[in-house]
Amino acid sequence: MERFFVKNFGCRAAQADGAAIEAGLAQKGLSAADAYGDADVIILNSCTVTATADDDLRQAVRRAKREQPDARIVVTGCYAQRSPEEIAKLPGVSMVVGNSHKTSLPDLVASRPDTADYHGEIRIGEIHTGDIFVATEFLSAPIEDAAGDRTRPNLKIQDGCNNRCSFCIIPFVRGRSRSATPEQVIGEVGALASRYREVVLSGINLGRWGRDLASVAEAPAGRKLPWLVRRLLDETPIERLRLSSVEPMDFSDELLEMMTLSTRIAKHVHAPLQSGSDTVLRRMHRKYRPRHYEDRVRRARSLMPHAAIGADVMTGFPGETAAEFEDSFAFIDAMPFTYLHVFTYSERPGTPAAERDQVPVPERKERTHRLRALAAKKNLAFRQSMIGRDLSVVTLDGGRRALSDNYLKVELARPRSENQLIDVKIGGVAGDLVTEQGALTVLA
Repeated sequence: MERFFVKNFGCRAAQADGAAIEAGLAQKGLSAADAYGDADVIILNSCTVTATADDDLRQAVRRAKREQPDARIVVTGCYAQRSPEEIAKLPGVSMVVGNSHKTSLPDLVASRPDTADYHGEIRIGEIHTGDIFVATEFLSAPIEDAAGDRTRPNLKIQDGCNNRCSFCIIPFVRGRSRSATPEQVIGEVGALASRYREVVLSGINLGRWGRDLASVAEAPAGRKLPWLVRRLLDETPIERLRLSSVEPMDFSDELLEMMTLSTRIAKHVHAPLQSGSDTVLRRMHRKYRPRHYEDRVRRARSLMPHAAIGADVMTGFPGETAAEFEDSFAFIDAMPFTYLHVFTYSERPGTPAAERDQVPVPERKERTHRLRALAAKKNLAFRQSMIGRDLSVVTLDGGRRALSDNYLKVELARPRSENQLIDVKIGGVAGDLVTEQGALTVLA
């Protein structure tokens, strides 16, 4: 029996894709391996949001080839969709499967085509019979077996994006927005509820869920996601739903109020910001201004005083002046964020931003350093504010740590059974954690 090993890179949607690949390979009769060196087939599920993500994939190919030279190395995901020929030429890669054919990957691997050497060409719009499988069409697929073995499965209910932010390659490698049907989502969440306490709803542009589906016409215009969440609460026994990243203007009053009132929705708001500068947001082609974003974040904070509030922020966008960065820094400093994901701008070939005047790399990195220091300060203050409070947490793999309703990693005072919802009192902070009262590592 052949053994496979899947390594995922990038976002929650990619993690869900990887879990589905694992399930598909298992259905084909392959068994899971624990490491590169134990596998006959190595699947690398790539990201391409930054140049660093591309580098990570290439390093992983080299490592896989070094640790298991006889394995078939298959690269899939966003980098595979963007530059399949580039990846196919890497030593050791036997097959490249773009996002367009990711759902067919288990069949392609199980069929074991002769792919010892790269010799093919890409045939856009159809499956190539050689080394590269890529197309310009992105088909919808049912969501099933997407949980894997995690204690907090990511369920991807939406894929693709109709936005055209000037820096972003993702719409070109994921396609237009496509939604799983409400029946699929409700059925899958209902099934997962028998095994997991918490399910994370994820997507490339989650807030756009359902807008492409005629079957959800009864949902109010522009309010499809809250309609779905309400149905999940009413029609499934899931104990906790968590929303992954949602665009700021999709955090409607209806959705925020539902999050506030229901004990079954995690108090966790993640709304991509990218920049706090009005002029930079305009050049990014983002669909909101700082004042709009601030309105949504402050509304969330007023309704949920102890919620996690996070954002994605980019530094060094083409043409970003020192003054624009300072405007962005001041805006972010004033917002009640509890954590930030700070990214240094990376040129993506084929995007409008890549053609603009670029900020010198040292300046980008210095701005990233400043924002990450600010993020650490805000996160520490938030964690310290939780001391003495009772938090609802889900216990993670191994049962020694947990994740709180408001997105804090918790070190438990004693091991618990994993995959359980429990209440704990926070006693202190340690490193990047908060600690349960009575834990030996408490640092006041």
